[in-house]
Amino acid sequence: MFLSASGGIGPDLLSNFDPIEHYGKYPTIIMYIMRLLTLIPLPISIANFLGIVLYDTHPSKPKLKSPTLFGPFVCFRVVTRGTMPELVRKNVYRNIETCAKIGLDNYIFEVVTDSAINMPKTGRIREVVVPAKYRSSKGTMYKARALQYCLEDGINLLTDNDWIVHLDEETILTESSIIGILNFIHDGTAQLGQGVITYANEEIVSWITTIADLVRVGIDFGQLRFALSYLHAPFFSWKGSFVVTNAGAERAITFDFGPEGSIAEDCFFGLTAWKHGYKFNFIQGEMWEKSTFSPADYIQQRKRWVQGIIMTFLSRTLPCKQKLGISVMILGWVSMPITVPNIVLVPLYPLPMPRSVNLLMGFMGGVMCFLFVFGAIKSFNYRRTGIVKFLLLCFAPVVLLPVCIVMETCGIISALCARKSAGFHIVKKELDSSHRTINVESKLREKPELLEV
Repeated sequence: MFLSASGGIGPDLLSNFDPIEHYGKYPTIIMYIMRLLTLIPLPISIANFLGIVLYDTHPSKPKLKSPTLFGPFVCFRVVTRGTMPELVRKNVYRNIETCAKIGLDNYIFEVVTDSAINMPKTGRIREVVVPAKYRSSKGTMYKARALQYCLEDGINLLTDNDWIVHLDEETILTESSIIGILNFIHDGTAQLGQGVITYANEEIVSWITTIADLVRVGIDFGQLRFALSYLHAPFFSWKGSFVVTNAGAERAITFDFGPEGSIAEDCFFGLTAWKHGYKFNFIQGEMWEKSTFSPADYIQQRKRWVQGIIMTFLSRTLPCKQKLGISVMILGWVSMPITVPNIVLVPLYPLPMPRSVNLLMGFMGGVMCFLFVFGAIKSFNYRRTGIVKFLLLCFAPVVLLPVCIVMETCGIISALCARKSAGFHIVKKELDSSHRTINVESKLREKPELLEV
């Protein structure tokens, strides 16, 4: 459909059309530039396509390759500012329950916080409060500062053979993700790994941001899986959660990158690890998170990502090889305010183009649309929603695609127009519901055995 609509296949209806005669010389030149700039993210589209077609898109639930008892020690590390203590407590307890279902025995949850949140004092939970006076050797800030504090002598309790799983405050483990992590560690072929995160498994606060985030699920199965499974490197950046690292490797890499690596510390960390020769791989299974609760937070989140990755690109400590993939992303972002109007201009002001260019544009449009629909298929369960609602939800991204692109563009424009980084914007992740705290505390009393080693 996209190849036909773009003129890549079928009859050439514009072969005798003279755009200069109809639109004028300079408008025609400007529109041609706008159309051709859409080809900048072509390498990303190819990587997404390869990730989808080369690997199983509906794998069965992973099965454990080794016993869970007496296996490698795993530290699930959650970093928080301490402003959402109920959310952290609830999710840590819930994740411990999931670990118990798998039979995982050799693990701990480490909550790293700027402000004390009084986690239960048990053998399964360790709360690390980052002192307000703590300063890393390079003056690293925000989340990277807290992550670096965990690696300091006297604070770090892990050996080089242990493993760290990085989670956000709202990240929910699933049985498949824990099995995938254990299998990844058992394989022993890589020191760093990452897997899929979905955003629509539980209560949805904002439908528009959740639908906009469906493309991220498609990208996880596309370019992320291709880069980690085939290239064994974070070629197109690196996420901040569902990150699995060898503890010794993480201490060698560190998070002490200074201010330039403090906004997108995840991307900076991944590219630095690649620079040092560490090997990456894709992890089976999925974790659950929530999308931002409002379009305004969505835009602020994208703004921070863009600013942080641009700062990473400008860093002199990273070689050009490691920045090749993010350079394509940045060029795509910079050109996006110019290319997005093509949504309206292409049907209103058609231009004759080489058949090869039309094919590429149709391919890119088809891949983008497919990633949204595929993300919906992987995020929603027709058994839970019903087949009619499921089909509507899978079709919704196609209808709302222009809105999603506009929101993304607003975040990019906001990032590009800002003279300097506005800091580490924290989006709301906690629902206002006091009864949740009571339920968690009662569960802690009902099943104390889960919290003991």
